[in-house]
Amino acid sequence: MQHPVLKRELGLGGAIVTGLGSIIGTGAFVSIWIASGMWGDAVIWAIPLAGSVAVFNGLSSAFLAGRFPVAGGTYEYGYQTLNQWFGFSAGWLFLLAKTASAATAALGVALFLRANGPLVPIVAVAAVTAMVLAGLRRTAWLNTTLLAASTVAIVWFAAMSTLQSDEFSNLVTEWSAADVAAAIAFLFVAYTGYGRIATLGEEVKDPDVIIPRAVIITLAIAAILYMLVEIGGRAVGGPLWGQDAGIVDAGGTVVAVGAIAAMLGVLLNLILGLSRVWLAMGRRGDMPGALARLDRRQQPAAAILVSAVLVAALTLIGDIGLAWSFSAMTVLLYYGLTNLSALAVSRKRITAWLGLLSCLSLSFFVPQGVWLTGIAMLALGLIWKTGYTRFA
Repeated sequence: MQHPVLKRELGLGGAIVTGLGSIIGTGAFVSIWIASGMWGDAVIWAIPLAGSVAVFNGLSSAFLAGRFPVAGGTYEYGYQTLNQWFGFSAGWLFLLAKTASAATAALGVALFLRANGPLVPIVAVAAVTAMVLAGLRRTAWLNTTLLAASTVAIVWFAAMSTLQSDEFSNLVTEWSAADVAAAIAFLFVAYTGYGRIATLGEEVKDPDVIIPRAVIITLAIAAILYMLVEIGGRAVGGPLWGQDAGIVDAGGTVVAVGAIAAMLGVLLNLILGLSRVWLAMGRRGDMPGALARLDRRQQPAAAILVSAVLVAALTLIGDIGLAWSFSAMTVLLYYGLTNLSALAVSRKRITAWLGLLSCLSLSFFVPQGVWLTGIAMLALGLIWKTGYTRFA
């Protein structure tokens, strides 16, 4: 069955904004904050190292997106280079990981609004979903605005923190190689918004040229912004956003507004990316065919709504750290499959070997309970595929 294709509307700037908008919020305002509380001084080393790991994996994503410029990301690459089981596993892992990341972003909105209960996260999901349904051009405009606000907040926070501090904490105090590795595994997902660029490959102009450039630029800017956050946190000598609702005195309202904008931007881009994977899985018959239909705006409305409902449901767990840890584990598996797909096309790609090795190595530093949950969820997905494709 021939399915309608999405319009190619994203240029280099739009692709970069999409990548950055997918990660800066939860990366800067949640991931580094949690990691600093867990691993302390190891985080200053983990930020650039996690960025290096992301470069290896990003190059594999960019390579594949140029070869297979269709919606779906590694779900499609796995089908076309490996087999249906690897492809389905990649798609299912993406849905698990990014639904958890999106729920983290929605919970982050409530955190910075100092709001308890499920109402604020669910309202945030509903508002963002309405914008995604309005079309890619309107989404790109809003994304740019939200990203600008969050970037200003990060720079403002770093500047105000350093001005208020008499001296910086010693960067080389108590840390271990195991702490650094665990922090890298946790922080790696803070860079993986570049995957949205590949997932939207069907909507990017000249994808074999634009996608690799957008991925590298996105990762470089993200690393700089994350280091600014860590430096600012060290300047004020405590957890990055404070013990209460997550806001330090340095930066105050500017930081709070920027953080909320960043969370909304992540939520926007993740619902966008999730819907494209639901769309791709609907096209191949791994999910109901209704998810592959486009509305009059050429948007996969059903896929967008399914993405939003699942994200809203996951926010009900209310545990922002658990949601992020689960996302980190499933993302490592997902990008392991991305690198396998790249190697299936060309075994000479050194960066793909490095990406695969780094994903496998870092997976050992994910908490056992999170691992077991992830494996159980993957098994559930494979059971779905077996039953659905047999009886649909």
